Amino acid sequence: MTSTSALLVLALSLAVTSCGFQLRGDYLLAPELKTLYLSSQDRYGELTRLVKQHLTNNQVNIVTSSRGDLPELRILKDQLDRRTLSLFPNGQVAEYELIYTVKYQLLIAEQAPQGFSFELYRDYQDDPNIALGKSRELDLLLSEMRKVAADRILRNMASIQVTQLDNSQS
Repeated sequence: MTSTSALLVLALSLAVTSCGFQLRGDYLLAPELKTLYLSSQDRYGELTRLVKQHLTNNQVNIVTSSRGDLPELRILKDQLDRRTLSLFPNGQVAEYELIYTVKYQLLIAEQAPQGFSFELYRDYQDDPNIALGKSRELDLLLSEMRKVAADRILRNMASIQVTQLDNSQS
């Protein structure tokens, strides 16, 4: 490597790090959220598994039973709906809009529960002539939507500032 190439690499690295760039998936969670309980109506669902994986990757200790003094991330709803967007001339559905709804709560001791919800939308073109391929495409699309949802939950948690109540002022 020539010295000009080395200088160029060094300059680019400094530019990227000085602008606050961070790799996706690395979140700065509040210290109070570094140990929590994760609950879900679908304990073995893909969204729950992805959120658990994201938390573990961010050095969050997930406890196996609920305790009143620890925060709890509660996934309440994980649902896929679809709406018809267009039809073929023969009346069969040509295109759907997929609507993926997620609702969850963050419960922190001595604070009111914080509820969150969001929807993700994707268009999906259906073709009954290649049903097997379209079925696989739908599975991949739903999997991608769940990954985006898990990422969004962690981004939201990273923006939460936990305030501890001072008992001496009560």
